[in-house]
Amino acid sequence: MIPESQIESCSSLEELNELVAKCTRCDLFKDAINPVPGDGNPEAEIVFIGEGPGKKEDEIGKPFVGAAGKLLKEMLEENGYKREDVFIANVVKHRPPNNRDPLPNEVEACFPYLKRQLQLINPKLIVFLGRHSLNRFFPDLKISEVHGKAFRKEIPWLGRKQVFMALFHPAAALYRGSMKETLKADFAKLPKLIEKINNDNNDSKSKKDQPELF
Repeated sequence: MIPESQIESCSSLEELNELVAKCTRCDLFKDAINPVPGDGNPEAEIVFIGEGPGKKEDEIGKPFVGAAGKLLKEMLEENGYKREDVFIANVVKHRPPNNRDPLPNEVEACFPYLKRQLQLINPKLIVFLGRHSLNRFFPDLKISEVHGKAFRKEIPWLGRKQVFMALFHPAAALYRGSMKETLKADFAKLPKLIEKINNDNNDSKSKKDQPELF
Protein backbone atom coordinates (compact mmCIF):
# COMPACT_ATOMS: atom_id res chain seq x y z
CA MET A 1 0.00 0.00 0.00
CA ILE A 2 1.24 3.48 -0.84
CA PRO A 3 2.13 5.21 2.44
CA GLU A 4 0.88 8.70 3.17
CA SER A 5 4.47 9.92 3.46
CA GLN A 6 5.07 9.02 -0.19
CA ILE A 7 2.00 11.00 -1.23
CA GLU A 8 3.14 13.98 0.81
CA SER A 9 6.56 13.89 -0.86
CA CYS A 10 5.16 14.34 -4.38
CA SER A 11 6.49 17.54 -5.94
CA SER A 12 4.10 17.75 -8.91
CA LEU A 13 0.57 16.78 -9.93
CA GLU A 14 2.04 14.43 -12.56
CA GLU A 15 3.93 12.56 -9.87
CA LEU A 16 0.80 12.40 -7.76
CA ASN A 17 -1.22 11.08 -10.70
CA GLU A 18 1.26 8.24 -11.12
CA LEU A 19 0.64 7.19 -7.53
CA VAL A 20 -3.14 7.36 -7.98
CA ALA A 21 -2.82 5.11 -11.04
CA LYS A 22 -1.35 2.30 -8.94
CA CYS A 23 -3.15 3.03 -5.66
CA THR A 24 -4.52 0.19 -3.52
CA ARG A 25 -5.16 2.19 -0.34
CA CYS A 26 -8.84 1.15 -0.52
CA ASP A 27 -10.81 -1.38 -2.58
CA LEU A 28 -12.34 1.05 -5.10
CA PHE A 29 -9.60 0.36 -7.64
CA LYS A 30 -10.75 -3.26 -7.96
CA ASP A 31 -13.94 -2.43 -9.87
CA ALA A 32 -12.76 0.75 -11.61
CA ILE A 33 -11.69 0.98 -15.24
CA ASN A 34 -9.52 4.08 -14.84
CA PRO A 35 -8.24 6.24 -12.00
CA VAL A 36 -9.63 9.77 -12.05
CA PRO A 37 -7.10 11.87 -10.13
CA GLY A 38 -8.20 15.30 -11.34
CA ASP A 39 -7.87 17.58 -14.31
CA GLY A 40 -7.14 21.19 -15.11
CA ASN A 41 -4.79 24.09 -14.54
CA PRO A 42 -2.00 23.23 -12.05
CA GLU A 43 -1.90 26.90 -11.06
CA ALA A 44 -5.66 27.44 -10.91
CA GLU A 45 -7.17 30.15 -8.75
CA ILE A 46 -10.26 27.98 -8.27
CA VAL A 47 -10.41 24.28 -7.44
CA PHE A 48 -13.76 22.48 -7.66
CA ILE A 49 -14.20 19.33 -5.57
CA GLY A 50 -16.94 16.79 -6.28
CA GLU A 51 -17.80 13.49 -4.65
CA GLY A 52 -16.39 10.80 -6.95
CA PRO A 53 -16.17 9.65 -10.56
CA GLY A 54 -19.28 8.36 -12.32
CA LYS A 55 -19.60 5.90 -15.18
CA LYS A 56 -18.44 8.28 -17.91
CA GLU A 57 -15.58 9.60 -15.80
CA ASP A 58 -14.45 6.05 -15.05
CA GLU A 59 -14.41 5.23 -18.77
CA ILE A 60 -12.43 8.33 -19.76
CA GLY A 61 -10.31 8.97 -16.67
CA LYS A 62 -11.34 12.63 -16.28
CA PRO A 63 -13.73 14.22 -13.78
CA PHE A 64 -17.05 15.79 -14.77
CA VAL A 65 -17.27 14.69 -18.40
CA GLY A 66 -20.91 13.52 -18.38
CA ALA A 67 -24.12 15.53 -18.18
CA ALA A 68 -23.10 17.19 -14.91
CA GLY A 69 -19.77 18.13 -16.47
CA LYS A 70 -21.56 19.71 -19.42
CA LEU A 71 -23.55 21.90 -17.03
CA LEU A 72 -20.39 22.79 -15.11
CA LYS A 73 -18.63 23.79 -18.34
CA GLU A 74 -21.65 25.87 -19.35
CA MET A 75 -21.64 27.76 -16.05
CA LEU A 76 -17.90 28.34 -16.24
CA GLU A 77 -18.24 29.86 -19.70
CA GLU A 78 -21.22 31.99 -18.65
CA ASN A 79 -18.99 33.57 -16.02
CA GLY A 80 -15.91 34.18 -18.13
CA TYR A 81 -13.95 31.01 -17.40
CA LYS A 82 -12.82 28.06 -19.45
CA ARG A 83 -12.56 24.56 -18.03
CA GLU A 84 -8.82 24.83 -18.62
CA ASP A 85 -8.65 27.81 -16.24
CA VAL A 86 -9.72 25.81 -13.19
CA PHE A 87 -8.86 22.50 -11.58
CA ILE A 88 -11.49 19.84 -10.96
CA ALA A 89 -11.04 16.96 -8.52
CA ASN A 90 -13.09 14.55 -6.43
CA VAL A 91 -13.00 13.33 -2.86
CA VAL A 92 -12.26 9.78 -4.10
CA LYS A 93 -10.15 8.98 -7.14
CA HIS A 94 -11.86 5.77 -8.34
CA ARG A 95 -15.53 5.19 -9.13
CA PRO A 96 -17.57 3.61 -6.33
CA PRO A 97 -19.50 0.58 -7.65
CA ASN A 98 -22.89 1.50 -9.11
CA ASN A 99 -22.24 5.14 -8.20
CA ARG A 100 -22.92 4.49 -4.53
CA ASP A 101 -21.72 6.99 -1.92
CA PRO A 102 -18.07 6.51 -0.97
CA LEU A 103 -17.61 4.71 2.34
CA PRO A 104 -15.90 6.56 5.21
CA ASN A 105 -12.78 4.37 4.98
CA GLU A 106 -12.56 5.02 1.23
CA VAL A 107 -12.81 8.77 1.72
CA GLU A 108 -10.19 8.62 4.45
CA ALA A 109 -7.83 6.55 2.32
CA CYS A 110 -8.11 8.99 -0.59
CA PHE A 111 -7.88 12.23 1.38
CA PRO A 112 -4.05 12.47 1.37
CA TYR A 113 -4.17 12.75 -2.44
CA LEU A 114 -6.66 15.62 -2.32
CA LYS A 115 -4.67 17.37 0.40
CA ARG A 116 -1.48 17.16 -1.63
CA GLN A 117 -3.27 18.39 -4.76
CA LEU A 118 -4.49 21.46 -2.90
CA GLN A 119 -1.05 22.09 -1.43
CA LEU A 120 0.57 21.93 -4.86
CA ILE A 121 -2.06 24.03 -6.66
CA ASN A 122 -2.44 26.56 -3.82
CA PRO A 123 -5.83 27.90 -5.00
CA LYS A 124 -7.37 31.14 -3.86
CA LEU A 125 -10.81 29.53 -3.68
CA ILE A 126 -11.98 25.97 -3.05
CA VAL A 127 -15.51 25.25 -4.25
CA PHE A 128 -17.39 22.23 -2.96
CA LEU A 129 -19.76 20.64 -5.46
CA GLY A 130 -22.35 18.93 -3.29
CA ARG A 131 -22.66 17.92 0.33
CA HIS A 132 -20.15 15.07 0.28
CA SER A 133 -17.14 17.23 -0.46
CA LEU A 134 -18.42 19.96 1.88
CA ASN A 135 -18.78 17.51 4.75
CA ARG A 136 -15.36 16.01 4.15
CA PHE A 137 -13.96 19.38 5.25
CA PHE A 138 -16.82 20.66 7.42
CA PRO A 139 -18.90 17.78 8.84
CA ASP A 140 -21.30 20.03 10.72
CA LEU A 141 -22.32 22.30 7.86
CA LYS A 142 -25.46 21.75 5.78
CA ILE A 143 -25.27 22.63 2.11
CA SER A 144 -28.91 23.74 2.16
CA GLU A 145 -27.86 26.47 4.60
CA VAL A 146 -24.42 27.52 3.33
CA HIS A 147 -24.66 27.19 -0.46
CA GLY A 148 -23.57 30.33 -2.25
CA LYS A 149 -21.86 31.74 0.86
CA ALA A 150 -18.12 32.22 1.06
CA PHE A 151 -16.34 31.46 4.30
CA ARG A 152 -12.74 31.35 5.41
CA LYS A 153 -11.01 29.06 7.88
CA GLU A 154 -7.49 28.38 9.02
CA ILE A 155 -6.34 25.08 7.49
CA PRO A 156 -3.13 23.92 9.20
CA TRP A 157 -1.99 21.62 6.40
CA LEU A 158 -2.36 24.48 3.90
CA GLY A 159 -0.57 26.86 6.23
CA ARG A 160 -3.08 29.68 5.80
CA LYS A 161 -6.66 30.83 5.99
CA GLN A 162 -8.44 29.37 2.99
CA VAL A 163 -11.59 30.71 1.35
CA PHE A 164 -14.30 28.16 0.55
CA MET A 165 -17.71 28.17 -1.09
CA ALA A 166 -20.27 25.38 -1.36
CA LEU A 167 -22.55 24.85 -4.35
CA PHE A 168 -25.24 22.31 -5.08
CA HIS A 169 -23.92 19.43 -7.16
CA PRO A 170 -24.58 19.91 -10.89
CA ALA A 171 -25.90 16.34 -11.16
CA ALA A 172 -28.63 17.06 -8.60
CA ALA A 173 -29.48 20.35 -10.28
CA LEU A 174 -30.02 18.66 -13.66
CA TYR A 175 -33.27 17.14 -12.44
CA ARG A 176 -34.60 20.02 -10.35
CA GLY A 177 -35.27 23.28 -12.14
CA SER A 178 -35.37 25.43 -9.02
CA MET A 179 -32.06 23.99 -7.79
CA LYS A 180 -30.48 24.62 -11.19
CA GLU A 181 -31.47 28.28 -11.04
CA THR A 182 -30.07 28.54 -7.52
CA LEU A 183 -26.86 26.85 -8.61
CA LYS A 184 -26.44 29.25 -11.52
CA ALA A 185 -27.10 32.26 -9.28
CA ASP A 186 -24.55 31.03 -6.74
CA PHE A 187 -22.03 30.24 -9.47
CA ALA A 188 -22.33 33.79 -10.79
CA LYS A 189 -20.83 35.06 -7.52
CA LEU A 190 -17.45 33.48 -8.26
CA PRO A 191 -15.82 36.26 -10.34
CA LYS A 192 -16.55 38.95 -7.76
CA LEU A 193 -15.49 36.64 -4.97
CA ILE A 194 -12.12 36.06 -6.63
CA GLU A 195 -11.78 39.84 -7.00
CA LYS A 196 -12.55 40.29 -3.32
CA ILE A 197 -10.01 37.64 -2.33
CA ASN A 198 -7.38 39.38 -4.44
CA ASN A 199 -8.13 42.69 -2.73
CA ASP A 200 -8.52 41.33 0.76
CA ASN A 201 -5.90 42.18 3.37
CA ASN A 202 -6.65 38.95 5.25
CA ASP A 203 -6.97 40.73 8.59
CA SER A 204 -9.80 38.60 9.92
CA LYS A 205 -10.45 38.85 13.64
CA SER A 206 -12.68 35.76 13.92
CA LYS A 207 -11.70 32.67 15.84
CA LYS A 208 -9.53 30.25 13.95
CA ASP A 209 -11.50 27.16 14.94
CA GLN A 210 -14.75 28.29 13.35
CA PRO A 211 -15.69 28.76 9.70
CA GLU A 212 -15.88 32.50 9.15
CA LEU A 213 -18.19 34.23 6.72
CA PHE A 214 -16.11 36.02 4.11
